[in-house]
Amino acid sequence: MGTTLLIGSCEPFSGKSALVLGIAQQLIQSGLPFRFGKPLATSLEWDPNKGPLPQPLIDDDVRFVGETLGLAADHLIPSLHLLSPTTATQRLGHGQLDAGEGFDRLSAEVSGSDGLTLLECAGSLQEGLLFGLSLPQLADGLDAKVVLVHLWQDSCSVDALLSAKQILGERLVGVVLNAVTPDEVESLERQVVPALENLGLKVFGVMPRSPLLRSVTVGELVRRLDARVICCADREELLVETLSIGAMNVNSAMEFFRRRRNMAVVTGADRTDIQLAALEASTQCLILTGAGEPLPQLISRAEELDVPLLKVEHDTLATVEVIEQAFGHVRLHEAVKATYAFRLVEEHCHLDRLFEALNLTVHSG
Repeated sequence: MGTTLLIGSCEPFSGKSALVLGIAQQLIQSGLPFRFGKPLATSLEWDPNKGPLPQPLIDDDVRFVGETLGLAADHLIPSLHLLSPTTATQRLGHGQLDAGEGFDRLSAEVSGSDGLTLLECAGSLQEGLLFGLSLPQLADGLDAKVVLVHLWQDSCSVDALLSAKQILGERLVGVVLNAVTPDEVESLERQVVPALENLGLKVFGVMPRSPLLRSVTVGELVRRLDARVICCADREELLVETLSIGAMNVNSAMEFFRRRRNMAVVTGADRTDIQLAALEASTQCLILTGAGEPLPQLISRAEELDVPLLKVEHDTLATVEVIEQAFGHVRLHEAVKATYAFRLVEEHCHLDRLFEALNLTVHSG
């Protein structure tokens, strides 16, 4: 009889996919059979006007994990439903709250499989209730164990974990604390982790905040800002880690830009001095706001340096708000992020303790 492990969180974009990649890599190195899926798809571009949902329904996160790890198609478990505004409206209209016959098939499948079934849940404990696929429903229906990845700010962050423990009971085998300020990792492990374990919350890892994993591609910014790409459209895969606003005088700007890395710089279309200074720094894209067009010499220099130049209709404040919202709220779909996630989990998580709690014999490679 197989073991089922749910990877969940109390809020979206907490780092579930990074942990999944780290666990899966260890399983592969150990030679332990496993399958991976998301019962409720939450990351899938689907236009209802262009046809029905694809079958099998493979979430983009699942596809990325499969491609990154070289998993065979039969190791990927299709989703039962897609969470989207359209499907939610349909479910409301039908007044249907159970997961349907697909859930019975999934339950029979996971209980009869060898090795581990690894399932990533929706963004919170409540998300998916409309589809009968919330984390507590999955845990009960699949007789599964649960690990929560939790964004940690300070000791007030424990409230959500205590609430989850009340709901999940013995099914919650432990937690991984994520996005911890790097300087605080050691003191957290020394002081906070023992206190959490005294409360019955086993801690399998403390992962530091990573600008790389929170980063967003230039292409994603183009999409979110509905921006016009003036040059270097073939560089949309560049990763933006920080945001700078070019509103100061050029000398101050140059000093400021030198201290930042992998920036998106937002500045007025009329500030050619700031724009040129930004191009000489660690700038991944330059975003121009307001009226006017960039000077030919700026476009020429941006092309020389391979820095995408974007023009937006929003004002600077609105543009900054959109970009700030994007940081840490994008999917882990880039190979460089996956490579970093492997290392992060390997260095900061005690997966041997997790596997022991699951009664799995896993040898690290």
